[in-house]
Amino acid sequence: MFDSANLDHRIGKPEYQREERKLREALLHTQYDLKENGTFPVLILIAGVEGAGKGETVNLLNGWMDPRHIHTHAFPRLSDKERERPLMWRYWRALPPKGSIGIFFGAWHTEPIVLRVQGVLSRRELGNYVGEIQRLEKMLSDEGVMLVKFWFHLSKDQQKKRLKALEKNPKTAWRVTDLEWKYFKRYDKFVDVCEPFLRETSTGEAPWIVVPGMDPRYRSLTVGRHLLTAMRARLDARRAKTVPPKGQPLLPPADDLNVLRALRLDQEMTRKQYESELDKWQGRLNLLTRDKRYKRLSVVAAFEGNDAAGKGGAIRRITGALDARLYQNVSVAAPTQEERDQPYLWRFWRHVPRRGHMTIFDRTWYGRVLVERVEKFCAESDWMRAYSEINDFEQQLADHNVVLVKFWLAIDKDEQYKRFKAREHVSFKRFKITAEDWRNRKKWNDYELAVAEMVDRTSTASAPWTLVEANNKYYARIKVLRTLAFAIEAGLRRIPA
Repeated sequence: MFDSANLDHRIGKPEYQREERKLREALLHTQYDLKENGTFPVLILIAGVEGAGKGETVNLLNGWMDPRHIHTHAFPRLSDKERERPLMWRYWRALPPKGSIGIFFGAWHTEPIVLRVQGVLSRRELGNYVGEIQRLEKMLSDEGVMLVKFWFHLSKDQQKKRLKALEKNPKTAWRVTDLEWKYFKRYDKFVDVCEPFLRETSTGEAPWIVVPGMDPRYRSLTVGRHLLTAMRARLDARRAKTVPPKGQPLLPPADDLNVLRALRLDQEMTRKQYESELDKWQGRLNLLTRDKRYKRLSVVAAFEGNDAAGKGGAIRRITGALDARLYQNVSVAAPTQEERDQPYLWRFWRHVPRRGHMTIFDRTWYGRVLVERVEKFCAESDWMRAYSEINDFEQQLADHNVVLVKFWLAIDKDEQYKRFKAREHVSFKRFKITAEDWRNRKKWNDYELAVAEMVDRTSTASAPWTLVEANNKYYARIKVLRTLAFAIEAGLRRIPA
């Protein structure tokens, strides 16, 4: 892959200037075509050897195209704030929206390579990173993101020559620091790590394009031509492609198991018992969040359930026990235009809490396999692959010491009808009932099947579902508080005092 004998290319100045003019014009035209007609974003990943022209290329692309529609992000070593969240958090937050171009300078590939060269990561740990990268890039590709990955290469002699030339020129000397020379001394080790890493992360969805970095003219034209060809092909294919039919008939789970029908929804608890238990569990939850170890973990509480099952009431009993500065309540509705312009998990990644904080989701990422599935807002292939994408997302949270607690609040159809009618007749609750709620009720059986399959496919060892029998609101609220407290206690036990 790194045969330096074939990487030193020269292009004359007149030839370069002619080609550059044509290329700039075509790239700018294509960029505006993407902005006006594109239903996908373009994400350019820049990585490779130090001194091979990565920074110059980023600047060049911003100069050749309209920088107002390019989202450029450089990713240095992780900051303390970023270390408080899963590794991929900072990249998800920076994704470009549909119709625009993003440039990631040193993205998710750089960190594991450097850590492996430094001996911080074992071979097995690097393999875990590779798997995570492969799954992320496949998901982004499946969600419509066009990934263009450039790896800039120099031979060892070329890198030395390039660094010395930059260092000698007063205008560019600032670009060569002790770190660049430190990496140069480990050149052979970097090659040993990078060769298999690039092979394993060069996939059909996101192949690496190796760019010789010694000659700036050849380097610039190589990147520009490839980017233009890829964008033009994707735009033209999108324009000619017919829209696939959305949605497929709902089928019962393969084992015909319906976990919801196995629940005994009418659980007993009097108001007097409830008030006593409420004080107990709210107090316990408050004490847990004040434990000094709590500052070293994060908590995500995810709420799903039937309409009118009492999610809001359960959430209020949680927040009533917490310091308002330590939690965020995220109520999920239909996606905004900004959210529709991103992969569906983007709007949830952005709210992943930092250490010592809790995020409570009222409706969650499971909308993809529930509402979007039942209402045929997405194709079968989209919601079918979402199960593994969701499991991967939740595993990343668990691996980063995030306590994830998932609740499904279940009520029966008769109880839902009573609550709907009560809401219509109580003035301060009327906002809770809409025509859409009544319409969704007509698809009760479809939703029930979707929920049964969701629980079956996404209740994992690291992120199990808690099914809450919610016909009795008192019982449901106490079960939620108790389950959350137990989960946080288990998380704290894993942290040394």
